Amino acid sequence: MSGRDELIAIVLAAGQGTRMKSKLPKVMHPLLGQPMVSYPVQAALDAGAQRVVCVVGHGAEVVTKALHERFGTRVTTALQPEQRGTGDAARCGQAALADFDGWLLILYGDSALLTSHALRALIAHAKAGPGPLGLLTATLPDATGYGRILRDAQGKIMRIREQKDCSSDEAAIREWNPGVYVIRASFFRESIGKLTTNNAQGELYLTDLVALAAVAGGVAGLAWDAAELHGVNDRSELVQREHDLQLRIARAHMKAGVTIRDPERTRIEPAVVIEADAVIEAGVELRGKTRIAADAHIDVGCVVTDSVVGQGAKLLPHSVATESVIGAGARIGPFAHLRPGTELGKDVHIGNFVETKKTRVGQGSKANHLAYLGDGVIGQDVNVGAGTIFCNYDGFNKHTTVLDDGSFIGSDSQLVAPVRVGKGAYVGTGTTVTMDVPDDALAIGRARQVNKLGLASRLRGRLQAAKAAANKK
Repeated sequence: MSGRDELIAIVLAAGQGTRMKSKLPKVMHPLLGQPMVSYPVQAALDAGAQRVVCVVGHGAEVVTKALHERFGTRVTTALQPEQRGTGDAARCGQAALADFDGWLLILYGDSALLTSHALRALIAHAKAGPGPLGLLTATLPDATGYGRILRDAQGKIMRIREQKDCSSDEAAIREWNPGVYVIRASFFRESIGKLTTNNAQGELYLTDLVALAAVAGGVAGLAWDAAELHGVNDRSELVQREHDLQLRIARAHMKAGVTIRDPERTRIEPAVVIEADAVIEAGVELRGKTRIAADAHIDVGCVVTDSVVGQGAKLLPHSVATESVIGAGARIGPFAHLRPGTELGKDVHIGNFVETKKTRVGQGSKANHLAYLGDGVIGQDVNVGAGTIFCNYDGFNKHTTVLDDGSFIGSDSQLVAPVRVGKGAYVGTGTTVTMDVPDDALAIGRARQVNKLGLASRLRGRLQAAKAAANKK
């Protein structure tokens, strides 16, 4: 690619976004788990931009940190110290590019729905034309709030008029400016100094470059679907854009062979991977870098974050998994909680109201009811009874409980770590285990039961008398 054909993107993200009513910069508000600004930046990179310059201002440190964490050196920032309009913001971005002589792709930081497909189409359209500038256009029944596209009698784009500067006739125009441009860097440098603040807002409008381009070879306008071009100005639009992204992601998964029962009520973040023939029920949230294998079934209301779900595994309703690995054929829930560091082998069962944390569970092992398994290593074919607790914390440090292959832990047992239960060993119901249990041993640690004949009625009488006396007071 020659220097004059190279592409660098400038993303304008310096504004405060006062209508968001937030101390957080507008472009940092999350959409499906990612800062809003990450979407146009990623779209620009996917469209072929060699790098992206993001113009920051309000909350510059927060925005810069987030961009560097996500994109590394592919994205740099330029500061707009004072918000003097979009033209000034673009100039601040271009100033960071020295003598770059290719094409500039200029976007807004709230263009969360913009796709790389739209950008590639615009770039090709602009490069094929004779002029120095190309832009996307769209049409709405009511374009109130947007800049209008003004054309001459031959249909050529001549300029953009911002809403506050429109005459009544111009305000009736339905074709609007989404703020997506491709501009020759040389033309931009030559023209940016010609912008003036002679407008209703007293700012430098980036849109004024369009009129200059119209007399310098022409403007290449490309009509596009308005649904991909809306930005975010307030909380209501933030929620709407997230909903639109949610449906777009769900449809892409369904086209790839995933069953999603209710896309309107299913939240899948962009980095999630789901293999064909998985089934996702209503109300599910799949977050972060979660991976769902083929034939897995994620039932109603489950929340899975940064986890791997193996082939054919089943998460029953309202289970939660975070930073966990769930083996093939495993069965989880309902109402199970897998905390970070959980690793479940093939065909493991973790049942209702069981909580695990930093625990490995071997193939075929089961904890079906009401247990806490923290900091544990559980072998294969182990049965953990209802009410079992791994007592892993002494107030200062966490300790490990080890259950070897084939061991059996009776209900309502407490295992005080560090402790090991050997292969094939049996822990009797209600036992508190404070020392290692050898292989094939039976551990019983509970008080001997004593039956006092006839004492029940006498005890009941004393209790009734005490209650009656208390009621008379």
